[in-house]
Amino acid sequence: VRPVDAGRPLQWLRLGVADMQRALATSLAYGALIAAFGVVLLALAWNATYLVPALLGGFLLVAPFVAIVLYDLSRQIERGGPIDSRAAFFAWRRNTSQIALFGLILTLTLILWERLAAIIFALFYGGDVTSVGTLVTDILFSGKYTALALAYFGIGGLVALAVFAIGVVTAPLLLDRDVDVVTAAVTSVRCCLRNPGPLFVWAVLIALLTAIGFATFMIGLVVVFPIIGHATWHAYRDLVG
Repeated sequence: VRPVDAGRPLQWLRLGVADMQRALATSLAYGALIAAFGVVLLALAWNATYLVPALLGGFLLVAPFVAIVLYDLSRQIERGGPIDSRAAFFAWRRNTSQIALFGLILTLTLILWERLAAIIFALFYGGDVTSVGTLVTDILFSGKYTALALAYFGIGGLVALAVFAIGVVTAPLLLDRDVDVVTAAVTSVRCCLRNPGPLFVWAVLIALLTAIGFATFMIGLVVVFPIIGHATWHAYRDLVG
């Protein structure tokens, strides 16, 4: 595990933009696919209003696994050969069992977070939820649900921190090398312990860019998701020798 300086996350983003430009059609098509899936998921959950913020947060939990296609595109670009989009979509076959296990771990974490969010709302929210806007206004601005906000963001933050720590380089490492998911996750945690400042900056940048994608009703994710995915490959390359 290598040390990096606090400015490297911005360089990762610049390299991510460059990779997206090199594989523009595939990157944007994949970003559009992710954005469309997000829209469908939210549409299905819209009537269960409390699920909407939970799913938005849950997106960040499973994103490291979903971006494997983008990691492989960056891997191909790094090696200097022609870009093979079909190979990128089947890149998970390179280490099938361990990549699938990592995906299962993230999926179970998402389910756990959804259940925790449901319990928090059942315990602390006594209002009549008519819309997502009403829910957000009540929680953040009414002053009546301080305990709910503290529990929701506190527990959600801990879950997100744990997933970030075990997943910041895990998927690219599993894709790139013949290692098991435990080795990859431990390496990821070591990266965070060795570089707390830079990786805190990286986590904030990911959260801000993803928030922009959500704020544009998922349209921004068409561009934002590929940039973050490609940039994550470069983060892995910098952090793991």
